[in-house]
Amino acid sequence: MENTNPTPDEQIPAALTPRQVVALLNKYIVGQDEAKRAVAIALRNRYRRQRLTSEMRDEVSPKNILMIGPTGVGKTEIARRVAKLIDAPFLKVEATKFTETGYVGRDVDSIIRDITEIGFNIVHDEKLVEVKEQAEALANEKLIGYIVATQTRRREEQRARGKRKVAPEVEEVAEDEAAPASEASSDHQSAKPHPRKAAAQPKPNPAQERRIRAARRRVAQQLAAQQLEDESVEIDLDGGPDMEFSNIIEFMPGMSPDEMSDSFRDFMDNVQQMGGHRRSRKMPVKEARRVLISEESHKLLDFDVMVEQTIKRVENTGVVFIDEIDKIIGSSVDVGPDVSNEGVQRDLLPIVEGSTVMTRYGQVKSDHILFIAAGAFHQNKPSDLIPELQGRFPLRVELASLEQEDLEAILVQPENALTKQYQALLATEDVTLEFTSDGLSRIAALAAEMNAHTEDIGARRLHTIMEKVLEDVSFDAADNPGTKVVVDAKYVDDKIGDLVEDEDLSRFIL
Repeated sequence: MENTNPTPDEQIPAALTPRQVVALLNKYIVGQDEAKRAVAIALRNRYRRQRLTSEMRDEVSPKNILMIGPTGVGKTEIARRVAKLIDAPFLKVEATKFTETGYVGRDVDSIIRDITEIGFNIVHDEKLVEVKEQAEALANEKLIGYIVATQTRRREEQRARGKRKVAPEVEEVAEDEAAPASEASSDHQSAKPHPRKAAAQPKPNPAQERRIRAARRRVAQQLAAQQLEDESVEIDLDGGPDMEFSNIIEFMPGMSPDEMSDSFRDFMDNVQQMGGHRRSRKMPVKEARRVLISEESHKLLDFDVMVEQTIKRVENTGVVFIDEIDKIIGSSVDVGPDVSNEGVQRDLLPIVEGSTVMTRYGQVKSDHILFIAAGAFHQNKPSDLIPELQGRFPLRVELASLEQEDLEAILVQPENALTKQYQALLATEDVTLEFTSDGLSRIAALAAEMNAHTEDIGARRLHTIMEKVLEDVSFDAADNPGTKVVVDAKYVDDKIGDLVEDEDLSRFIL
């Protein structure tokens, strides 16, 4: 059964079928088809859940995923790319940063608080885009008034010193003794008059009003032609754009001392900006435009609606990636540094299972947040996790170690391939970088060899080798524009061949 009133804030594009999700992931990640299929199905199930009736929707829980594989094979990248596909709040945390309640370290509730903060930032940015055009129009009107007022005030100050140097764009206004700066700045907008001009002023007569409008039209034309970008203007600003939350201090049970310190510091910073009055600042016109657009944008935002949408989005589309979960499997003896590890697992259990956490934006439920855990499990196995936590990750996928062929494909196939990044970077220095097929094969072979002989760090080994191979080119690029560098097998061997053969040295450098 379909829900006839789907919530817009919870929607996932219907076009993203599991096959299409896998195709999109293939643009950035080589291999690991089983893991891609698992997350694609989990993503599609979220869309299917939204099509259910409200009663059935609450009964369907996400199928959390446990990824098993060595470092550098794409576990984090798969989760991060999936979250980007649906523009969902995504948080990556290290399981080792948490400790059991009562020990020094962060509590697991901070996971929900952090992802809610990320969700609010996403909604906030989307709303700013929605009101951008309206905010720019309002800010432009304000800016015109401020420029006319500033120029008029300068003319009055010059005249008071016996000078008659009048800006040509306000020549007609300068002839009008009675046209105050506050009237000029508020003719077409409701900006509060400058504190120094707050005294009652006589109302302009029709002729004065016509001259003010003419001056505003001239300034508007000059702004459109960007002729006043570097001119200094005096504007009035509110105490801060986020006044809705400026008086919130976040002290909640379970917060670590560092979190409480950060919350108190944010609160004090906001208090300093509050004062109930506007403050005056001088700045270039181009900077004033940016500041006024930001101020007007925040005035147009409805923070209550943003908070409501944030909570819905986090609860229904949030993705939490818990890395290094195998590191919180303690020894069988409850002494030493591993004493709190099983406690961390038990603290994680209610969050993964579904609980309500108080955040600065209100209560957030974790029942339908998708949790993806990952670990290498070299020293232990998934069955060593406490049984309750094992049951909260019903889907298990194993990611294979990368072979030479995989590493070679990683160098060229993804849209963000490492070779493409280096070519783009050096192109900014007018240096052409070309990789031959045998050069790529040699780089991949050396990476695979180092992974086999030392610690297997997967594709991250390519970063180390590529940086060492191209070290001289990167250093000399600025001094040799217009050159072309061909990276073939011989070039690679000349740069790092001896280093790879020296096993002891390669352990420290590669």
